[in-house]
Amino acid sequence: MKKLAVFVDVQNIYYTCKEAYGRQFNYRKLWQHLSYEGDIVIANAYAIHRGDDGQLKFQDALKHIGFDVKLKPFIQRSDGSAKGDWDVGITIDIMESADEVDSIILLSGDGDFALLLQHISQKYRLETQVYGVPKLTAKGLIDAAAQFHNIDAALLL
Repeated sequence: MKKLAVFVDVQNIYYTCKEAYGRQFNYRKLWQHLSYEGDIVIANAYAIHRGDDGQLKFQDALKHIGFDVKLKPFIQRSDGSAKGDWDVGITIDIMESADEVDSIILLSGDGDFALLLQHISQKYRLETQVYGVPKLTAKGLIDAAAQFHNIDAALLL
């Protein structure tokens, strides 16, 4: 059975699904779908910790499904902008898992990950898959993945 590693850029998926469809992503449905494809040996969901009740319930639900939820504190800058980027953490975790799995599955629309997918695909001969909202996913990321899966109504709540 194929060994799968799943990495979810939670903020990116939340905001792209909300903008494109006005709905939330169905993580349970994704898990069920991927379970037919192989053995999920790594499943990380990267989120920002704000401490509100709704967010804590969501994080608990992700853990119950099987995800390891990795949190960074929400940082509000003095100018009113916010920071909470997981790109480097996701990249490190993908690189560290590349020699342990057969397929890397990334949920994000962020084009910054294109170079990473190209690199691990060539160096480790891994299958790379991306799940994203088509109109809000960088073309470079779509092109870098061996397979691109549209997030559409079938994967929404």
